[in-house]
Amino acid sequence: MKQLFWLGIDCGGTYLKAGLYDQQGREYAIHRQALATLCEQPGWAERDMHALWQCCADTIATLLKRCGIGGEQIKGIGISAQGKGLFLLDKNDRPLGRAMLSSDRRALNIVSDWQRDRIPEQLYPHTLQTLWTGHPVSLLRWVKQHQPERYQQIGTVMMAHDYLRWCLTGVKGCEESNISESNFYNMNTGEYDPQLLSWLGIDEVFPALPPVVGSSQLCGEITSDVAALTGLAAGTPVVGGLFDVVSTALCAGLHDETALNAVMGTWAVTSGIANGISQQESHPHVYGRFVSPGQFIVHEASPTSSANLEWLTAQCGNLSFDEINSAVTALPKAGSAVMFLPFLYGSNAGLEMTSGFYGLQSSHHRGHLLQAVYEGVVFSHMTHLNRMRERFHTAKTLRVTGGPAHSDVWMQMLADVSGLPVELPQVEETGCLGAALAALVGTGEFASFAQAQQQLTHATRVIQPDPAAWLAYQEKYQKYQLLVESLQSYHARCASLKPLKESTL
Repeated sequence: MKQLFWLGIDCGGTYLKAGLYDQQGREYAIHRQALATLCEQPGWAERDMHALWQCCADTIATLLKRCGIGGEQIKGIGISAQGKGLFLLDKNDRPLGRAMLSSDRRALNIVSDWQRDRIPEQLYPHTLQTLWTGHPVSLLRWVKQHQPERYQQIGTVMMAHDYLRWCLTGVKGCEESNISESNFYNMNTGEYDPQLLSWLGIDEVFPALPPVVGSSQLCGEITSDVAALTGLAAGTPVVGGLFDVVSTALCAGLHDETALNAVMGTWAVTSGIANGISQQESHPHVYGRFVSPGQFIVHEASPTSSANLEWLTAQCGNLSFDEINSAVTALPKAGSAVMFLPFLYGSNAGLEMTSGFYGLQSSHHRGHLLQAVYEGVVFSHMTHLNRMRERFHTAKTLRVTGGPAHSDVWMQMLADVSGLPVELPQVEETGCLGAALAALVGTGEFASFAQAQQQLTHATRVIQPDPAAWLAYQEKYQKYQLLVESLQSYHARCASLKPLKESTL
């Protein structure tokens, strides 16, 4: 009898990946392809929707062919993907221009105006969300203002995994763990809320919102056309899928309030699982629906993580992780005056903040720049971690996933700065695995996500903090915070400057 598999697809910021898993959730094979982000204008981050679907189909086909797996051996499919952003179909179900990603900043002025008018405070009791430039509502408002003809043609509003699921099945839906963080969705009622769209000035798109579907809910089957293109079998069930932050928390074993999960990738994300919505919080935390009934994922996030290092190494000749780690290890911990603000793709210190090095002198070299990027990313994560620890008082463990988790040097720095043991679940692709678990639950292999979590047997490495390094890092972290505050003041003063008029002779 041929072995059976479940397919998990993960659509990230830089790669699309597909993985095969057996009925216990054990990885069999992974295949990945790079994704292109198009940045034709400053602040724009777009993706060609046709090219994305072609990449997805090619990745699936290559994986099955490489492994010698027949489509009839795949019993279920799930998709995990980046949250936020905007994927539009027109009224004839054709991609309506390029997709806009969560790192897109074209709606900066719109969000600034909303903040001035205190719209976020009006929305928060209903949505439990902040407003960000990469939210679908922000991007829709931008389209309405700047591309009115395109706005009039909108037929369907989706996010990345909703679009790919539609490509696979021809069935439209918005998956709940993702759409619950869109500002379309009322967290109190568990439904779309037309009043929210009215407050945001985009109420015309309400009819374009597809039905909300659960993470493990069956939401279509592979079509015959897709079967011919990919090697999958027509009729294979596809489930709703997961927001990738939820997928990672699931694979990191989070199920109560005793542990936090930090994701280090394009975005710096710190998440925790709550059994209810707290009515007394010192900070407006972002809530989203988790996969287990009655639970919520709570998180802090900003696009201030390891993508900053990728940019720098691209300028320096694409250094390997080993070369970077060696350069950083060769320097005393927190021993340099050089600081880096990891705000190349956005910030967690104000919409106007941008990236930069400070403290450079002629005696500094490339190693100091790399160390400063490591430190700056960790310091930015600490902004989120500190806020989350105010909400999750009993959390004593920090589990970390993402590319930087492969660097013991970087993880030791995170442990030293935070003072927490850093646990590293040995899961190569949490997005693919989480998506496959959703498919396993949806096809009845597991009765619940809790049961699926209990089945996971991956090992976990632990890095303990070095108390001797903690004090040095705290001093530099305080200086980092002072630098951020000073630049916030600088930007506020710049905004108050009056335009200079041409002098008359």
